[in-house]
Amino acid sequence: MIEVKKLESGEKFAHASVGSLKGFEGKQFVKDATGATSCEISFGTLPTGAAVPFFHSHKDNEENYIILSGAGRFQVDDKVFDVAEGSVVRVATHCDRNLKCTSAEPMTYICIQAKEGSLGGYTMTDAEITERENLL
Repeated sequence: MIEVKKLESGEKFAHASVGSLKGFEGKQFVKDATGATSCEISFGTLPTGAAVPFFHSHKDNEENYIILSGAGRFQVDDKVFDVAEGSVVRVATHCDRNLKCTSAEPMTYICIQAKEGSLGGYTMTDAEITERENLL
C-alpha cells in the first residue's frame, strides 16, 4: 500500500500525493491528508481478473468513479456494463456496486464520494473571475 504524502499546506489549501500511478497498487484514501470537508477521494487499482472483494452501498453519499487506465466491468444492483479509460460512473445511494478488471493491464481509478444532493452552485454559478498577479 502506498502512503499519502502531505507535501504542503496553508490556511486555504493542502497539497498531498500518492506518487506515480504507474505501479500503484491497492486502495488509498486522501481525505485526512488534505483535510477535505466536502468529499472523500480515493485512488484504487485492481490487477487483471481481480474485483473489489465485496459489494457495498452508501446511505448518504453518492460515488463517482473515474477510470484512469485499464478496462473492466461495473455492476450496479443487477445492471452490468463495460468501463474503460475515460469512463465516469456515478452511483446513487442505496444501491449495491462493484467493479472488476478485465484488461491485460491493471485498472486504476479515482472514486469521489460526496453527500448526494448537496451540490449547490458549480462551475461559473459558484465562481467569480478575480484579479491577481500571476506568479506562475
